[in-house]
Amino acid sequence: MKNAQHETGTAAHAHRVVILGAGYAGMAAAVQLAARAKRRDDVDVTLVNAQERFTERMRLHMAATGQQLAVLSIAELLAGTGARFVRGRVTAVDPEAKTVRIDDDQVLPYDTLVYGLGTTTDTSAVPGVEEHAHTLSGAEDAEFLAERLARLGSGTVVVAGSGLTGVESAAEIAEQHPYLDVVLLGRQEPGSTMNARAKTYLDAALHRLGVQVRSGVEVAKVLPGAVELAGGETVAADAVLWTRGTRTSPLAAAAGLAVDEHGRIVTDTALRSVSHPDVYAIGDAAAIRQVYGVMHGTCQGGMPTGVHAALSIERVLRGRQPKPFRFGYYHTPVSLGRHDAVVQFTRPDDTPRRFCLTGRMAVRYKETVTASPWPTYGRMKKMPASGAFWPRGGRFTRISGNR
Repeated sequence: MKNAQHETGTAAHAHRVVILGAGYAGMAAAVQLAARAKRRDDVDVTLVNAQERFTERMRLHMAATGQQLAVLSIAELLAGTGARFVRGRVTAVDPEAKTVRIDDDQVLPYDTLVYGLGTTTDTSAVPGVEEHAHTLSGAEDAEFLAERLARLGSGTVVVAGSGLTGVESAAEIAEQHPYLDVVLLGRQEPGSTMNARAKTYLDAALHRLGVQVRSGVEVAKVLPGAVELAGGETVAADAVLWTRGTRTSPLAAAAGLAVDEHGRIVTDTALRSVSHPDVYAIGDAAAIRQVYGVMHGTCQGGMPTGVHAALSIERVLRGRQPKPFRFGYYHTPVSLGRHDAVVQFTRPDDTPRRFCLTGRMAVRYKETVTASPWPTYGRMKKMPASGAFWPRGGRFTRISGNR
């Protein structure tokens, strides 16, 4: 693949692949495809992202408490692959003209598009969230919250949302800022999808850290110094972290791509848009149906979608048909501060198995998982085939009539 460090001048015969979004999935697609096409001169790969720094979303709850994270450069990772990195915000996609507009003043043409613009925290569903709550949609959000927490000499932090992000954030804040009271509010009990042993351990860890858990509640409004629950009760809050719900970029729907009720691009079995087959959708941006249902966004599933899209594109360029994508979940690792964790192992359909890890072994496991994407990308640069292994899910994902 030619080194495309120029803005124009791409060879007329080169197949232009543009990848939007350098999250876990988009980065996997770019590195995998660039590495496999490195020795070809008929494929150009361009990766577009709003920031040059790679965002470790799995560590944002750490950044939110002032812990320093490594600065990981997207451009440095792509160095040597021949892929081009364009820093800019995607403002429009035109699938009929096959162009992408960047920052409203640059237009990139493509032959194949990989759409990986993932989700952000939904701040529109509940009044006051946008104005009065913090989120963890990116590194800047996390750093802004860290500054706010550092200024609080005492007081109460409300974490709204009892999913995994809320649990990890509440535990991290309680451990790093023991002078603050932390209240975790949510519709469901924390760890509700875990088995009894794992959930009991998680509950005990939150209790040990002093996190006050209130489940079965609905936040109706976020106020300047409190949150209002359905029914009128208010909970005082010197800071609010909103972790409940996500939303997708409206660009896909605005472009006329077929999307589901959540704005995710609906794909076929090869991860191609059902309305525009020259567009692949990956990670949180895609509504990917498996036998057990539509996948939910996680790093463990996102990276395989990126790799599979790259493999599919390569197969098509070689005149072959892409294979169906299959994926099975295998774990749910949850950090409970820096010194504790619980790992729930799952069946491919994401239901809990009997086996789980707790304590120090879980901490080591969780850290290995969290740190794995970056070296994985590095290995793919040298050995592209190393990225093509993930749990396919066995009978849980097997399409009738196929093996």
